[in-house]
Amino acid sequence: MNHETIALLSVCAAALFAGAIFTFVTARPAQAADEPLMLARDGFFYVGGKQTIINDKTYVVGQMYVEERVPANKRHPYPIIMVHGGSRSATTYLGTPDGREGWAQYFVRQGYAVYVVDQPGKGRSGYVTEAYGPQTLADGSSATRRYMQSARFKLWPQAHLHTQWPGTGDLEDPISTLMLSGFLPEMGDVAKQQATTRDALVALVDKIGPSIVMMHSMGGPAGWLVTDARPDAVKAVLAIEPNGPPVHTVEFIGAPDWFKEGRVTLPYGISGMPLTYSPAIKDASDLKFVKEDKPDGPGLVTCWKQAEPARQLPNLQKMPILVVMGEASYHAPYDHCTVKYLEQAGVKPTFLRLADVGIKGNSHVMMNEKNNKEIAAAIAQWLDKVLPATQ
Repeated sequence: MNHETIALLSVCAAALFAGAIFTFVTARPAQAADEPLMLARDGFFYVGGKQTIINDKTYVVGQMYVEERVPANKRHPYPIIMVHGGSRSATTYLGTPDGREGWAQYFVRQGYAVYVVDQPGKGRSGYVTEAYGPQTLADGSSATRRYMQSARFKLWPQAHLHTQWPGTGDLEDPISTLMLSGFLPEMGDVAKQQATTRDALVALVDKIGPSIVMMHSMGGPAGWLVTDARPDAVKAVLAIEPNGPPVHTVEFIGAPDWFKEGRVTLPYGISGMPLTYSPAIKDASDLKFVKEDKPDGPGLVTCWKQAEPARQLPNLQKMPILVVMGEASYHAPYDHCTVKYLEQAGVKPTFLRLADVGIKGNSHVMMNEKNNKEIAAAIAQWLDKVLPATQ
């Protein structure tokens, strides 16, 4: 559904930082009231859905809700598809719990068309229990420990550095209530969630054409899968703390041991579903993994990798990839393992540790925190280097 060009209000923050990969940048100063957001097109559609009959009743399953925002002044040729993580929806990118604009609006302001999705079975994509199976739902106390008050709980070595949550983090705080209000039930079968989201994302890329894929957290495997399935159409990958670390999950238990190794959740290294490896594999059992002898530094987990000679991920070698990690996130102990796994498989990702460019104190939900625009500016700067604007 498309509307006439409309105006929306936003907050635009300034960023000033330097780094080895990123040049010195100055954004325009924040204003009390921002300029209107001018759109050429604003609407929604569905992709990937198929009718199915269950107990003599007709349902649509596999569909994915997509919000479309096209700027009046579109300066970049490739749109950004924004894929949310576990328990969340498109609202991950549409705003912050304290009422500021999100990354969707930010990148529209930079001249990108943006497509923000609700993964199949979540939010406006609908849930059919008979097709998807039992649901699970994250609880508020987990969110408190992981990103609203992680500095208080100190479950991993970097947690005490967290400073960017926009509220107190107490469950009684209205901002916490607003954040938790966006939590949604999701498929208990993680592999089915990944496969269904992959298929819907493939349908979206086939519909809108060459695109940039941004994925966050549990959206990471689906992002790798659509990139693997459409390597010539995915022009860049923005992996915002993608699900990891490779192979085994990690549990956080606090000092002094910090980490407890969990079960295998990513049997294909960075996904729960098959990826294209070279030499080819028949199934996950063909991949052989070994654990490194020691961690790469203090406060880090010990990584898993492929046994040598490592199989390659040829389709993920075809486009630039950015992996973004927050200083205080529970991903801080292990996102380097994801980068190392990709490198061993012949991929050449850029690893953006936000603290290295002066962006400090962020948790796993950095796009919802106080300095979200500063982080978006760093991502936009990288995109400008690898995929320059056409205007």
